[in-house]
Amino acid sequence: MAASTHTVTNQAPPLVGYDVFAADRALVEAVERHLDPALLDEARTELSGLGLSAGSAQVQEWGALANENPPKLRTHDRWGNRIDEVEFHPSWHRLLGKGVSAGLTAAWSRPGGHVRRAAGFVIWTQAEAGNGCPLSMTHAAVPALRTDPALAAEWEPRLTSMVYDQGMRPAAQKAGALFGMGMTEKQGGSDVRANTTAARPLAEDGTYELTGHKWFCSAPMSDGFLVLAQAASATDGGGLTCFLVPRVLEDGTRNVFRVQRLKDKLGNRSNASSEVEFDGTWARRVGDEGRGVRTIIEMVAATRLDCVLGSASLMRQAVAQAIHHCTYREAFGGKLVDKPLMRNVLADLALESEAATTLALRLAAAYDDGGEQERAFLRLAVPVAKYWVTKRCTPVAAEALECLGGNGYVEEFGLARLLRESPLNSIWEGAGNVQALDVLRALQREPQALNAYLQEVGRARGADHRLDGAIKGLLTELADLEGIEGRARRVVERLALVLQGALLVRYAPPEVADAFCASRLGGDWGTAFGTLPHSLDLATVVERARPVA
Repeated sequence: MAASTHTVTNQAPPLVGYDVFAADRALVEAVERHLDPALLDEARTELSGLGLSAGSAQVQEWGALANENPPKLRTHDRWGNRIDEVEFHPSWHRLLGKGVSAGLTAAWSRPGGHVRRAAGFVIWTQAEAGNGCPLSMTHAAVPALRTDPALAAEWEPRLTSMVYDQGMRPAAQKAGALFGMGMTEKQGGSDVRANTTAARPLAEDGTYELTGHKWFCSAPMSDGFLVLAQAASATDGGGLTCFLVPRVLEDGTRNVFRVQRLKDKLGNRSNASSEVEFDGTWARRVGDEGRGVRTIIEMVAATRLDCVLGSASLMRQAVAQAIHHCTYREAFGGKLVDKPLMRNVLADLALESEAATTLALRLAAAYDDGGEQERAFLRLAVPVAKYWVTKRCTPVAAEALECLGGNGYVEEFGLARLLRESPLNSIWEGAGNVQALDVLRALQREPQALNAYLQEVGRARGADHRLDGAIKGLLTELADLEGIEGRARRVVERLALVLQGALLVRYAPPEVADAFCASRLGGDWGTAFGTLPHSLDLATVVERARPVA
């Protein structure tokens, strides 16, 4: 009998059939830390159920199929009628429907809702990040709509519904609705005050017609959109104003919402991002004329937190895949995970992931608290975290991919998709410079925000000399305002690292906190992953991050 010419050996099995929640110790501990004990049993059951789904072979296939079959734009039907519909692969609808039914748009109406939702968002977007966009915008629209009680009463029950009701019908006829957002234009980008979309008041109070364009409008299949446009009113003074644009009007006719094209993107390919034109488009004003930025800013703050959560999710999945592979793969006489140099790389990646998760869940807990002190803390901490955590995502994904060697560069192993996805959260809702400048505004104009931040990091003072030194250095940096805009990124980075270090010193195992402070705060760290001090207990750090026993 002829010998086999091809026997597969020394390949890691797929990371499948596991509980994404229960396997993430940092996430589990954060939920237990921040959630009311009376809610814990219910939350654990709920999140483990979602984690088992996210880790299942079926859902992982849905994610791959949704990514491989991006949405298609149908501008007209076969008879020539303008319809502006976007068709998605069935797997996209399954993923989005599961996310809605898991409460990922319902945080505002549930006790402990923001912590529970944040954990669920981290879990579910590991299956496919693209469905996170409509989940995020629908969730984040609620605080903006609450500036108009009548609109909130009408729309909030639909947006917080746990029923995914797809299809283009009047929102009043649906069991649940999704929301999108249209802010940026060709000529302005993040500078929304340069927007030219015009809003002309109609006879009915609070109604307008819009004329103009939006350069980026994600999830154009949504039931409604919050849009910024320049109002021209003789009585109220006009100016940049927030509007609600329904996709389908109450009488069943389609609003003028012309999808010109879908963007061909680096990543996030399962999610439709579009260019849209308004031409006599019917809209309702949200908030006062000329107060559009102030009205929509709460939505932006919530979606910025979701950028942090999304990056924490991507990092966790990348690190889980890297450690899983190295646990099984043998080279040079032993398991890769046991090789000192590879262990250093994996531990370094694990630190970055745990720090991101711990910070993200702390922010979610502040939303649940809702008190004045926590609101002040969020004013500074959200843009700080948005800047830093999203910036760290791409190097983590790239290093994790390298841990798989050539396999990591092959599409079917999933790391290439994570790498393409990883820069996006840094761009969404204001890129790095926008976040850094927002932090400067908070530092210069809202002293209560810095006070809340310093109280938060001060709770860890005295526990680690490297953290104490970093806090002192940060205060020195903040005391010198000369030329601060040019060094804003440095300031924000230090704010982020000190906050992450303080949280890990308080909450993480000593091995994790020690390694983070020694490297990120103590200066004993190189410019690439895998340069942690060799004397640290790196095996314990890696073991803590292992996705399955």
